[in-house]
Amino acid sequence: MIKFLTKTFIRNSENTADKTVRQNYCVLGGVLGAICNLFLFALKLVIGTLMNSIAITSDAFNNLSDMGSCIVAIIGAKMSNRLPDREHPYGHGRFEYISSLIVSFIIMLVGFELFKSGIAKIRNPEEINFSVVMTIILAASVLVKLFMYFSYSFIARKIKSTVMKANAQDSVNDVISTSAVITATVVGYFLPFRIDGFIGVIVSVIIMYSGLKLAKETIDLLLGTPPSKETVDSIGKIIMSKKEIVGMHDLIVHDYGPGRVFASVHAEVP
Repeated sequence: MIKFLTKTFIRNSENTADKTVRQNYCVLGGVLGAICNLFLFALKLVIGTLMNSIAITSDAFNNLSDMGSCIVAIIGAKMSNRLPDREHPYGHGRFEYISSLIVSFIIMLVGFELFKSGIAKIRNPEEINFSVVMTIILAASVLVKLFMYFSYSFIARKIKSTVMKANAQDSVNDVISTSAVITATVVGYFLPFRIDGFIGVIVSVIIMYSGLKLAKETIDLLLGTPPSKETVDSIGKIIMSKKEIVGMHDLIVHDYGPGRVFASVHAEVP
């Protein structure tokens, strides 16, 4: 499905080295994610309200934060593709990293608010209006998140995007949290006490952890990380292929955003 969409909406989709093509991949992933998450938010909010379940409602607002994340990713892709100027001679590629950091803060904030709601539900538990039909519909929503995971993963591999990779991981977290909510709803209905609030707290912790993990990865990119062995070997192979060069040292690689990597090295000559 995602391969069909990329070929349909992205011109020259195989030319991922082109900045415009890369931007279109990010925009397509963001738009697709925003539509899916908006649908899931509305669906789970209705089901959570009708069933009086804070866990399902928490999961709904998690999808709403994911939709906001998709919008931020789209804006980041647009901003990062701006041409270099006098103030930013190496371009604006790090806007994509900044957008990822904003996304992580949104995720953590939503998770914290849902954590407070879950604690309130534990202190004052309420009866859940169990519905088999609504539970089945909720279970079907997991398939939507699996589709999003495979779509994000495909785009992330295609253009080596950290934002799309983060969204893919977030989709996996959603599959886990939604499955936990469904289990709690079904099992909790047959128990003499309510576990809805406890599951809500667990889901919120998963959300906050994913946001914190995403923030750490993004901050590492902004601060600068050492180049991978693959990158070092690749640069070394290119440089040493010239017969005039007998050695190299002090390789420094600067990451100014996806597709905007600059390197300097001392080459030894006779």
